[in-house]
Amino acid sequence: MSHSELSEPYAAERESSRPLVVIRRRSGTGLRRTIPRVLALLDRAIVRLLPAVPRPVVQRLSSRYIAGPNLEDALRVVRELNAQGKLATIDVLGEEVSSDDEARAIAGQYHDVLAELDAAGLDAGVSVKLTALGLELDHDLCRDNLEAVVRDAAARGRFVRIDMEDSSTTERTLQLYRLMRDEGYANVGAVLQAYMRRTLEDASGIDNVRLCKGIYVEPYSIAYRDFDEVRANYVRTLEQLVAQGAYVGIATHDEYLIEQALRVVRAAGLSHDQYEFQMLLGVRPERGDALVADGHRLRIYVPFGTHWYEYSLRRLQENPKIAGYVAGDTVRGLLGR
Repeated sequence: MSHSELSEPYAAERESSRPLVVIRRRSGTGLRRTIPRVLALLDRAIVRLLPAVPRPVVQRLSSRYIAGPNLEDALRVVRELNAQGKLATIDVLGEEVSSDDEARAIAGQYHDVLAELDAAGLDAGVSVKLTALGLELDHDLCRDNLEAVVRDAAARGRFVRIDMEDSSTTERTLQLYRLMRDEGYANVGAVLQAYMRRTLEDASGIDNVRLCKGIYVEPYSIAYRDFDEVRANYVRTLEQLVAQGAYVGIATHDEYLIEQALRVVRAAGLSHDQYEFQMLLGVRPERGDALVADGHRLRIYVPFGTHWYEYSLRRLQENPKIAGYVAGDTVRGLLGR
């Protein structure tokens, strides 16, 4: 899961600033389109308040979405997820490192994660951000750190997902992914973002991929901004990936996309071990439970680390819909429901 779902609103969300009376004038398809846009506007209103929220409150709100500051916290969460029939992928928080030593330290934490997963016998892999491994500092440093983690994971029979970040890193990220595959590592996969216009082309030849919507603010020339366009490209990309025989991690909390994904995998006659759904820790857990109950594989993205506050603010600001989920959960908790 990555961190891929904007301070600049989507075009569709800008339309939601029209008076709410529009909802009463519409029916059928128009109503179904307007309601998500109004909700998106409300989500963004919540996001604007975040900097004023006291740090302890942010910590309490984010506690469901971040395992905690320590590796032991992540292992505890993964153990609970495994007991519920769910898989996991662990992310060490700490992208945007500023020195070679910091990048090597992050890589070292991933080696610790892999060792502890083995010791505990847990069913999980890891997700890495290349900027955390030094991508913006030195290409060779990042490559060496990545290969060391991938090699360690391969020796342990574990998987490494290379997260996708903003468009300034897309090409370099895919190049390093392909380099790892060319070096013979089969235990590594990529991430594609459906809002990027290049994604259909990038999907060609990739055989293991997490498909998400995408979260970063990008120019309209390279990224779709309309809500329905992003959804449509997600479905097109998923169809292409399935048609070419790729194993897809279907990463979404969007009910429409979940239903479309179920349609696609059923039409292709895929068995449950030929794909998986993926969700963020603490987001729509009831829907995740239902997928597992229906026999689908579900992997939960489990972030941990001392940079929880920065991650929390950025994650909620980049993904206003998650802010809406948080607010909804908080209100339900206060109401005792």
